[in-house]
Amino acid sequence: MAIRSFFTLSRKRHTATPKQKKKDFPEGIMTKCPECRAIYLTKELEHNAKVCTKCNYHFKMTAHERVAIFLDEGTFTPLDENLRTTNPLGFPGYVEKVQVDQEKTGLNEAVLTGVGELKGQKIVVAIMDSHFRMGSMGSVVGEKITRAVEKATALGVPFIIFTASGGARMQEGVLSLMQMAKTSVALRRHSEQGLLFISIMTHPTTGGVSASFASVGDINLAEPQALIGFAGRRVIEQTVREKLPADFQTAEFLLAHGQLDAIYDRKVMRDNVAKLVKLHTTGGEQHV
Repeated sequence: MAIRSFFTLSRKRHTATPKQKKKDFPEGIMTKCPECRAIYLTKELEHNAKVCTKCNYHFKMTAHERVAIFLDEGTFTPLDENLRTTNPLGFPGYVEKVQVDQEKTGLNEAVLTGVGELKGQKIVVAIMDSHFRMGSMGSVVGEKITRAVEKATALGVPFIIFTASGGARMQEGVLSLMQMAKTSVALRRHSEQGLLFISIMTHPTTGGVSASFASVGDINLAEPQALIGFAGRRVIEQTVREKLPADFQTAEFLLAHGQLDAIYDRKVMRDNVAKLVKLHTTGGEQHV
C-alpha cells in the first residue's frame, strides 16, 4: 500500500494538468491550419493576411481585419454604428446572445459599413463578419447594407461588399427574409445611376445572402475554396437523389459553371479590385 501511494503521489506531482498546460502555452498564441495541419504563431499568420503559406487555406477574418488590409490606411469612416437589434418575435435569449457577440467583436451587428478609399478612390464598403451570429442576416444587417448602398448612390461611387454568412437569421423570421428584397432594390437603384457594384464572396456565403445581394454584383468575385450556395449539400442530395461532386458549392465549382467572374487570393485582392474600380469608373487603361 505504501509503494502504491508513493507512485500515485509521484504521478500527481509530475503530470501536468490541463490547467497547467494552458499556463505554459497561452491560448491564442498558436494556430493550426484545419486543412494541412501546419502550426503557426498566430502573429505570424496575421502578418500573412491569415493565409496558410503551405496549402493556401484562407482563414476567416474579422471585419476590422479586412478594413486594415483592404482600404487605404486611415481613410475608413464607419456608418450607422448606432443601429441596434431588437427582439420583434420575442425569441428567448436572443437579445442576450446578440449582446455577447457585440462585446466579443466590437461591432453593433454582423456587418460593418462605411466610406473609405481604395488606392485613392472613394468607395463605400460593407464587410460581413461571421464571428457575429455566423454573419446571419437580420433586420439591422439588411438595414445597414441598404443604407450603405444608398450612401454610395448619393456620393456617386462604387459599392463593394465582402459577404460571409450562414443566411437569414431565424430568430427574426420573415423580417430577416424581407432584407433580401430590400437590399436588392437599393442595388437596382444604384445600378440605374450607372454605378459599379462588386460582390466579393468569402467563406461561407450561404442561404438568403447568397440568394440576394451576394450574387447580383456587376462583378462577382470570391476567395479560394469559399463555400458558396443556398441549401446544404445533404438537403440537395436528398431532394435530387444524386451524389453531388466533391467540389460542389466551392468557389472553384461556381467559377467553372459561370457564376463567378474570378477568384483572387486574399493577398492580391486589394490590387485587383482597385484595378477593376479604376477601369469601370475612369475607363482608362493607363491606370491599370
